[in-house]
This record gives sequence, C-alpha cells and structure tokens, in this order.
Amino acid sequence: MARKTECIAMLLAGGQGSRLGILTKKIAKPAVPYGGKYRIIDFPLSNCVNSGIYTVGVLTQYQPLELNDYIGNGQAWDLDRNEGGVHILSPYQQINGTEWYKGTANAIYQNINFIDRYDPEYVAVLSGDHIYKMDYSKMLAFHKEKNAACTIAMLEVPWEEASRFGLMFTDDNGAITAFEEKPKNPKSNKASMGVYIFTWSKLREYLIADENDPDSSNDFGKNVIPAMHEAGERLFAYKFDGYWKDVGTIDSLWEANLDLLNPNVNIDLTDEDWRIYCKNSALAPHFVSSDAFVQNSLVSGGCYIDGQIDYSVLFANVNIEKGATVKYSIVMPGTTVKADATVQYAMVAENAVIERGAVVGEDPEHCGDLSKWGVTVIGSDTVIGKNAKVSANKMIDENVGEGTEV
Repeated sequence: MARKTECIAMLLAGGQGSRLGILTKKIAKPAVPYGGKYRIIDFPLSNCVNSGIYTVGVLTQYQPLELNDYIGNGQAWDLDRNEGGVHILSPYQQINGTEWYKGTANAIYQNINFIDRYDPEYVAVLSGDHIYKMDYSKMLAFHKEKNAACTIAMLEVPWEEASRFGLMFTDDNGAITAFEEKPKNPKSNKASMGVYIFTWSKLREYLIADENDPDSSNDFGKNVIPAMHEAGERLFAYKFDGYWKDVGTIDSLWEANLDLLNPNVNIDLTDEDWRIYCKNSALAPHFVSSDAFVQNSLVSGGCYIDGQIDYSVLFANVNIEKGATVKYSIVMPGTTVKADATVQYAMVAENAVIERGAVVGEDPEHCGDLSKWGVTVIGSDTVIGKNAKVSANKMIDENVGEGTEV
C-alpha cells in the first residue's frame, strides 16, 4: 500500500566526475572531500532535511562503494527513519533488466517503482555535486503557487560565465519562455542550477515517453524539460541568490574550498539555523606547535602542525612537519607533508606523502607562462619523493622518485 508523501527527493549521485581526474579515480564525485570535514553530498542531503524532506533516494552508479559506506543508514543527517529515510538506488534496482543508467532522466525512470511506493505529489530532482545551502520548501511553495509542472532553480551568473550554463528566458511572471544550452554568445544570464521540482503525475508521463523515444539521450536538460516546454506545460524559474558552486572541475573545487576562507564570500557553515551535517567520527583536537605559523586557514581535528600554513584547508589527521610550507592549497585526510617540503596552489588527496624538501605546485606570479599555469593535483596514496619537484597544472597519481622533476 502506498504511503502518501507530499514531496520526496531524488539525488543524482552516479556521475564519474571525469573532469576531476585522479580525485575521482576511486570514488564517486559526490564523495569527494570538501571544507575540512565534509563530502560534497553533505550539502544536498542537509538541504533536504533542513527543508523538511525526509524521503531521499540517492542514485549511485560509478565507484559507489565509498559513497554507499559514507551514507550508511543516514543517521548523520537524521535520515534513519522507519517511514522514508535515505535509500541507495543502484541501477539493478529497477523496473526490468540490469542496465546502467543511460542519463539523468533514465536514472529516474528506472526508479519509478520506488517513487510510486511513496505516492508523492511532487518530486525534487537534485544534483549531488554542488555546494550550496537552499530551502527547497520555499521553492516547493513557489511551485504550488504557480501550479507548475516543473520549476527550475535559477541563478543569475556573470555574463562572462554565462556560456558555460544552460540558460533560460522568463517573462515578468517567472514563466520560462525559452532555453539556450551553453551558447557561444549568450542572450541571457539566467542559469539553471540543476535543481528541479516536478509535479510527479506530469513527470512520470514524460519519463515514460522519453524512454520510448529511441533517439533520446534520456537527459532532463536536453530532452525531458524541452519536451515539456514544447507541449505547453507550465514551466517556471525560481530565483536563487545565495552561494552556489558547481564543483565539477579541479579549479572550481579548489576555489570552493578557499571560498571558506574569504570573508567576502557568503558561505557560512557555522549557521546553526541551517546546519550542514556530515558523517565525521570524533577526532582528537588538532595540535599547533610553538614553532608553527598558521594564517587564515581551516585546520581540522587530528592535525599536527609544526610548519607554516597560509590560506589553506587541511582535512583530518594531516601532518605538517617542521619547516614545511603549505599555502593556497587543499590537503585531504591523512596526508603528510615532511620537513622543508612546499605545497602551493595544489590539491593533495588522501594519505599522500610529500617527502622532505619536495616542491608541489607553483605560485602563478613565478610561473613564466600564465597560460600554462593551473592547480597541481596529487592523487591518494601517492608519494612525492625527497627533493622532487612537481610543476604547475600537473595531475600525479603515481609515485615520483627522489630528485625527479615533472
């Protein structure tokens, strides 16, 4: 018997995240660490709970083991519930067969039976790779007020960035009148955030039609929503004006972490009225020696700091030895930066070792050709040998020998 629920959330968390390179070699993109103690998926999960949505399906596919283990029974987000709660939905839990998710719309289609169990009036479809705080209940109220079939969260982006996004045109009432998909010369700066609320009876109908179309790529942005628009359904844009970051690239993930250190950026993770919950076991306090220097940085529990840290984010159990320097960098859990080593403008994944005297990354001011500069990334469990040098814009997931320059 169906258990009536007004709104449930379906969280798309199966993407490979290929643009994050070696950071997603072993884990799904939503499981990538962020902000000292979080994972990216903590944000949409926390938004759901804070918005009063307690039934969440998490659709996983690529490298799901660590993500599945992290979510567990959902207790960390108050989603360990007898009615509703969090559910991991892999491709084998579907209507028939054992087929990989072919696209975002197909992923929801394959889980129609799961959604029907709760008989919702509305379904929120969310991405698992964005950093933002948003009250979905306000967006749902807007959706109901407009009697919409689909409401799309919209952010006005700088014009110089608009060509990176799917864009919308709206009338004075907020109704969507046209779309542009990543145009070279944008005529709108109203970008889709990849956050949707659908009236379920409508979405169900269009998902089935889309699945039966052999020419469809089974994608919401490319197929389902344009089909709804062409059929004259009521589509509306819901304006959002808070912090939002798509962390799908190395640069954007690096920037999003460092945004936490910028007083001019509005992303407060200490707000008790809108907590971002995470599954983080109790850690020992961090230790900063009398010889250490720490400036404008975020240092998590279990860290041991005996070197210099400036404008950086250190995750749990990072060890920075005497004479080591870390600046403008993200250092993920369990990594050791040994004596007199330098890590700058870099992201270092879990349990890496930067040996004594090694240099990872380059200051853009000292880089001869700025067009070749970029954030340097060191993969998990990688060892950078003594006195080795890894230059700017490199992605390293194999050990680098002593004295080697790459």
